[in-house]
Formats: sequence, structure tokens, C-alpha cells
Amino acid sequence: MTRKIKIAAAQYPLDELEDLHAYEAKITRWVEEAVNAGAGLLVFPEYGSMELASIGGKASDVQASFDVVSGLVPELDRVHSKLAAKHGVTIVAGSGPQRRPGCTMNVAHIFGPTGIRGHYDKIMPTPWEREPWHIASGKTLTVFDVGTTRIGLLICYDIEFPLLSRALAEAGAEIILAPSNTETEWGYWRVRTGAVARALENQVYTVHSPVVGASPWSAACPANCGMAGIFAPSDAGFPPGGVLALGEMNKPQWVYAEVDLDLIAKVRASGGVQTYKHWPEQPGAGTLPKAQVVDISGAKQ
Repeated sequence: MTRKIKIAAAQYPLDELEDLHAYEAKITRWVEEAVNAGAGLLVFPEYGSMELASIGGKASDVQASFDVVSGLVPELDRVHSKLAAKHGVTIVAGSGPQRRPGCTMNVAHIFGPTGIRGHYDKIMPTPWEREPWHIASGKTLTVFDVGTTRIGLLICYDIEFPLLSRALAEAGAEIILAPSNTETEWGYWRVRTGAVARALENQVYTVHSPVVGASPWSAACPANCGMAGIFAPSDAGFPPGGVLALGEMNKPQWVYAEVDLDLIAKVRASGGVQTYKHWPEQPGAGTLPKAQVVDISGAKQ
């Protein structure tokens, strides 16, 4: 039986919200729209949780908004876990700042089809995250087993560094996610180019989900630019160029593609090129970080 999954990548706008009920209602609408379209993997973007800062009235100050969002992480978890379990889907929530002892991390939470939560701390902060935002670097690469497939999760700038994706692929990832937040088309194209390149190198599917539109009330994310994309290796069985789906620039929407997971194994074994297999032949290819595997499928609970 062919293994297939429909992916939904969000082009997600940040809204000023009156309260947590408004936040839950918005996320519920978005999730239900994707579920009704048949999606089994839903991806929200980097810093998608920054709209929570509007609830605390602190969005005009970056560090104060970080405090609010970090404090509301339990509510973010509650909403997404409930929806993932209700619909039996995997959801990557919009990432956001989380205060840890002595540091602040950019963290994305992923919820398996029974609502079990995993998380990933962004490893490669951008220059502006490092200074003046003081976002620290994560240390652990993780592949999430959701039962039907294994998913690698990176955040934005991470996808521009090939060794991170390679470690995820070697740990079994068939899909690598790259939720992002970029202010300009230059930034958008950097992330998109990275996602396309990582799909080619590792013979995996990659998913790019950005924040879109202006949110002038937010000091952290006042301008957001991009369009979602779902990419594959450029080889037999896939579209030339490897583009499975693209959205419309800066338009709030879901972008969908159904992917055949068995094609990944096929192209790695007999594609026109075998970049996954031949990677170790590169000089210096032995220096690679390791990724852990975390089961969030609920199958063993």
C-alpha cells in the first residue's frame, strides 16, 4: 500500500487579538479548514505565536512582548494539542520566544496525532535574533516519528545550513519542515532556496511556511513577507524543478500538496542521481551532527 500524506503549509497573518478566546477561535478555524481539505500534516510559521503579545498589550516593546508570549505557552500547547488529537493530525504550532533560565530560545512545538507534544529549539539564530534580541542557540536536532513517517523540524535560517538537514535525513526524516519569518523578499528567497537545495541534497520533501502581511502593532514582526512552498527532489516521479506547490505572495492561505512517501525510497535507490547515497563520498562529509528520534505518534502509549 502506497504511503501518502497531504501537507498544509500556512501563509499565516498575525492579528491583534482581544483575548485567548479569539486566539483559540482563529487557530481552530485555520486547522479545521486544512483538515476539511484532507491535510494530515499542518505547518504554521516561525514567530506565528507573536500575535499572542497583543493580548497582553505589550506588543510595542520587543522584550515585553517576549515575556507575554513565553508566559502563554501553556495556552498555545492546550489549543494545538486538543486540535491535533481531535482530528488525528500532526500540527506544528507557530514558534515563538521562550524564556529559559539565563536565556531566551526560539522554540517550535509539534503535536502528534494523539496530541503528544515535542519541541525544537532553533539552532542558528539570525544576526538580528542574536543582537539586539539576545536569542540563544539550541543544541539538539530532533526527528519526530508520527507513525506514518518521520519528520525533521528546523526553523527558518536553519534550513540554510546543509549539515543540519543532512543529520535529520540520516536519522530517518522523509520530510523536513522550515517554518519562517522574513521581512523582505531577499529573506524569503534565501529560505526558499535553502529548502529547495535541501530537498535535492537529501532526497526528501521540504516544507516552507512563512508569516505574511504587515502587523505594525508588533515591534518584533511589523513587516512579514513570503509565500509557502512544498518541494521535492527534482527527479523522475516529481515535477521538473521539484516544486510541488506554491502560494501567492503575501496572501493569507493554506498551500497544499499530497506527497508519496514511498517515492523517496525509490528515488534514493534508482533516481537519475543518488545524492543521499553519495553524500559520504564528499571530502569532509564525516563531520556531521547527530539527531535524536522522538516518538510523538502515541502508538506506544
